[in-house]
Formats: sequence, structure tokens, C-alpha cells
Amino acid sequence: MPPHPDPTTCAALASDLTAAGYTAEALRNAWGSVGDAAIGRGLRGPAVRALAPRDDALATLARLLGLGMPQPVSAVDGALPRTGAAGLVTLGLAAIDGESVVPAALIRPQEWGGETDADAGEWWIASDLDEAALEGALPTDHVLGVGGASLTLAALQLPTPAGRVLDLGTGCGIQALRARLYADEVVATDISSRALGFARLSAALNGVDGVDVRQGSLFEPIAGERFDRVVSNPPFVITPRGATADGVSAPAYEYRDGGAVGDDLVRQVVTRVADVLADGGIAQFLGNWEYRDGRDGLDRVREWVAAASVPMDAWVIEREILSPLDYAHLWVRDGGTPPGSPEYAALIDLWLEDFEERRVTGIGFGYVLLRRPASATVPLSRFERVSSPAPQEGLGADLARALEVHDVLGIRDDVGLAASVLTTAPDVTEARHLVPGAEDPTVIELHQGRGFGRTLTVDPGLAALVGACDGDLPVGVLIDAIAELLEVDAAALRADLLPRVRELAFLGFLDPVA
Repeated sequence: MPPHPDPTTCAALASDLTAAGYTAEALRNAWGSVGDAAIGRGLRGPAVRALAPRDDALATLARLLGLGMPQPVSAVDGALPRTGAAGLVTLGLAAIDGESVVPAALIRPQEWGGETDADAGEWWIASDLDEAALEGALPTDHVLGVGGASLTLAALQLPTPAGRVLDLGTGCGIQALRARLYADEVVATDISSRALGFARLSAALNGVDGVDVRQGSLFEPIAGERFDRVVSNPPFVITPRGATADGVSAPAYEYRDGGAVGDDLVRQVVTRVADVLADGGIAQFLGNWEYRDGRDGLDRVREWVAAASVPMDAWVIEREILSPLDYAHLWVRDGGTPPGSPEYAALIDLWLEDFEERRVTGIGFGYVLLRRPASATVPLSRFERVSSPAPQEGLGADLARALEVHDVLGIRDDVGLAASVLTTAPDVTEARHLVPGAEDPTVIELHQGRGFGRTLTVDPGLAALVGACDGDLPVGVLIDAIAELLEVDAAALRADLLPRVRELAFLGFLDPVA
């Protein structure tokens, strides 16, 4: 049964959690760095041992709601004086078995950041018991808590104001809460009634209003409506639909499996999202795409974008490519099937056979940003591979800035760009590599400290220009001076550098001043 987010009881629970100091930092301190790292890998033993000597309210809640361990009724009543064990039962979060409170869900604090400390905060996120608490495989209707993919998408969300935002496939509700920070209204949809119960509970616990929760598949619950923003961590995992000769089939986990063949669910989102976006509206989501029969996966995504009902701006970033075997191992293990077991081997074979039928040689994972252009915008089409570390907090602001730079500089021709004044971004550093004894570097690199942490190899002319951009002189004047210094033709140097200046500005190495 899904949770029952009674408003009065949720308010009481929030008050109790606050009074107990149930925060992410407090939990990290309570179960230690090793326990925290182990929990991230689905192991709770180190945290349990660290908490063993303690019987205070925080330790009781850490075991009950953080780790999913039964606790004495008396201890829970003491830790939650306003809610009590009975209140947790009312919310559908626990059951009482004799003298013990048996948890039916987890509530973990999740920090969220911003451009400044004043923008940062924390939520309590409710979800189903995890693999460690269940001590076995997950049920197919499992509602996942905050994981790596959801944190990635939260970091990618544009933090700019929006009227209406759609969270497609909301799960536990983390993206809806994030979107509500900058949106007037959020509509959160999911095919799972259990997931919607957790999303409502997470919103109620954190006192977040303006989230309209609706049940249904993909775009069905919002047919005919338009949104300024769409965010989605859809069930994009490629899952085999068949079964082995022994009747073994892949579990259809609702949180990751949309019921489509191959990567067709991601294709549907790409091709159909334009129909629910307002002019200028932006969609951001994660996805997998297959490399089939020697064809590049990003080329297939490019074709999906072209098949949308209206021309769409696209910025698609592929972070990694997995082999069919690595992909199968990842998702068979994700469901709790232990490596080395007969079921594990059968499921791996099932996945590999499914890929072989479609001649799949690799599976790409990445981020998709699509925009339904307003009439005055310049077309954007970027399909790229970025292998830098996972996105950090604040990347959403960098993406928003890149789109703004694209729109501003895109309408300027080379004459206009040459008249522009730029400054080098404060996070950019330069590294020069020299052969011992040589006067001139063999390699010059520009390093980006934020965003995707890109490293670009540049030539002396471009390096000199980036170093000279201090917000004082126009780009064209700087290029002419560099041409004189390098004793090269100024017109030829302009033709060479200006396209790359546009690229550096888009990527955040240079900031337009005027």
C-alpha cells in the first residue's frame, strides 16, 4: 500500500524530526564516514556498529528511518513525541509488531545546494526500504530513494524562474521539490500510485505546496497542456522483454523499466516532448540510447530530435558508453540478484540475447536538453561526448548561462563579435607543457574549474587572447594586437579565432561583458 500523507501527522513528524536534529550532517557524524560510504553502496553494517552504543533520539531515528531497522515502541515514542509510533502507522510508514516498530519505508535527509549558501537547504525524502533493509531482491513496485541519477538531474536543472514545470515520472518526488524552488507550479506524474504516495509525503513533510500529483503513463495525464519546463528521470533502463527456456524473465521494476523495447521509451520522450512545451520551453532528462549495427548512438538521438513535431534546439551530452555485458551486469546487480548465482547467469544471458537480436554493440548514457524555440532564437544543435566527472551543484546555472550566451552572441555576426568585450571566467586556469630545455610550450591547455570541468588544448594565439580578455578592450582590438605580436596577418587570425571565441564563450571559458 502507498503512504497516506495525512497533513496533520506529516506536520507533527516534521516537527519531531527537526527537534531531534535529523539532518544529513548529523547522520554522517553519527555513523561516520565509513558508514556513510557503505550506505551509498547498499551496505549498512558499519553504520549499525557505529550507532550501537547510542540510545538517544537521533540514533533511534537513524536506525528506524535511515537504515530501516525495527526499534522498540518506547524508543520511537520518545524520539517522536508529537507523532509517536502510532503516527508512523497512520502515515503508512511502519507497523507495530508486539513491542517493536517495524519500518515500511525510509525517510532520509537530502541536502541541496545553490549558487550561494543562502540558496542551499535540505529536504526529508521518503522512499521504500532499500536492498540492505530488505536483505534481498527489490519488489517490482519499489520506489527508489535519492540515487546518483536523481542527484545528477537535480544538479542539471536550470535554476531560472519558470511558470509551470512538469516532472515526468516523479518517483519519490525529488525533482518536483527541486523544480518548485524556482517554479510557480509543478505537475508531477507517475504511472505508479505507490510512487505518487511517496511524492505527496515528501512534499508534505517539507511543507512544499504547489505540487499537483497525477497518475498516468508518460504524457497522458497532461494531454493538451503546455509547460515552461519539463524535467524527467524516466524509466529509461533497457530491459529484455522475453524469457529463457527455463522461464526466467527480467523483473519489470517500475522505477527503471518503462515497458518499451530497447531504447524506445527515450525515443518517445525526445519526439513527443515538444508537444507539451510552451514557446521557449525547455526539457531536461536523462536517457540511454543504443549503438546498433555499427551506427553511432548520438546519430540515432539526432534523428529522434529531427522527428519532433516542430524544430527543436538540442544539446545532448553523452557521458559514457557501456558494453552490452557491462550494462547487463549493472542492472541485474541493481535489482539485488547476487553475482555467481544461477539466476544471475540466466539474466545476464537474457540481456545479451536481447541486445544481439537488435545488433547492439554499446549503450550510451547521457543528458538531453531540448528547447522549443521562441521566434527570435538562433538554432542550437550540439551532440557531444564529455567524460569529465559527474555534474556538481551549480551546473544548472552554467547550462542556463550557456543558453543565454548562445542567444546573445548567436545573433551577432563576426563584426559584432569582434566589437564585443569579454572577460576570462574566474575558474579558468592555464597549463603549459614544455620539453625540457625548450623555450616554447608543446601543449597549452585551458582548464575549467566548474561546469563540466572541461580541458581544452589551444594554440598560442587563442591562449594569448583568453589571457588578454579582462573586460576592457573589444575582442577585435585584442586579436589585432596579438597578430602584430605574433607577426601574422590580422584578418587571417580573426577568421581563425572568432569561431573559437564563440565556442569558448558558450562553454563558459569566456564571459560576455558587452
